[in-house]
Amino acid sequence: MGASARLPCSSGYRSIGCASEQQLRVTLLTRHVDGVRATAEGEQVLAAARSMEAAYFDLMRAKEIALPSGAEVKLAVTEGLGTFWLAPRLSEFHRAHPNLLVELRCAMRPADMLRLEADAAVQLIRPAEPDLKAVKLGRLHLIPYAASSYVEAHGVPNSLEALSRHRLVVQITEQTAAQELYASVFGDRPQAGLVSVRTNSSSAHALAVGSGAGIGWLATYASAIADGLVAIDLDARRMFDIWLTYHPDVARIPRVRAVIDWVIDCFEPRRFPWFRDEFVHPSEFAEIYRGEPLFNVSGRFAEDEIPFIEFPGLVLIPGGREQAG
Repeated sequence: MGASARLPCSSGYRSIGCASEQQLRVTLLTRHVDGVRATAEGEQVLAAARSMEAAYFDLMRAKEIALPSGAEVKLAVTEGLGTFWLAPRLSEFHRAHPNLLVELRCAMRPADMLRLEADAAVQLIRPAEPDLKAVKLGRLHLIPYAASSYVEAHGVPNSLEALSRHRLVVQITEQTAAQELYASVFGDRPQAGLVSVRTNSSSAHALAVGSGAGIGWLATYASAIADGLVAIDLDARRMFDIWLTYHPDVARIPRVRAVIDWVIDCFEPRRFPWFRDEFVHPSEFAEIYRGEPLFNVSGRFAEDEIPFIEFPGLVLIPGGREQAG
């Protein structure tokens, strides 16, 4: 932030600035028609304050390593992955760590790791802070889906042009680039009249699609954990890398290390083909996946005694075929 940097013009900043100026006897902030700006002296004070803050959080991390405060770990994760993928697997984790409290914070806003908002975080954007460790867990592949009930009533589009005659469900929030996806398919067409549901919630978005409200982009692992979804083959795939981030110091704390290792295992692409870098079509999941039965979002596990899961509710409709509405 340079000497001419602007700060929000709020009573909070003004009161803090006035109090600091009285103590230091120097002008820190100046008012302008477009806001409040820091003076050169204000910039120096701000830099010193940031250094003090960073030193405080470094001290807190060192304290946790030397004197652990308790059996608790804060794990931040995007809402969809937290709700539909990690939460159902926590019972597996607690079989090995029955006394460890995992605080699962599901939100689309990335956690501020340097300010200790979380011990570790799973997010869809690579952290830019050089002090943080970044581990690529896998990749999310998003394709259009619709509920079987929607397909029965309206058919499926056989092209992107035909898609514009259907109802859509969209999620607009951080880390999803949904506005860019919409613009890449529909250009500057207004959403009104095309979009039936718009939400900032991953859970609401998935449930709206699953209930038949319209066609929406879901991660392909939806085919592995949900019944009654129709995967629609169109040239409209998107992908996001999945990142695990944490401060290297917290990885030395055994309970945090246990959660980190568990998270990495949960996204192992060799076990879970839907997280591989290369796109694997949902029609191939049942043939490739040879792990334990997966938790179904209806609240049950697949009842299957053979060593790979079946997907009885998966319906695949290739592009190029239009069903009668």
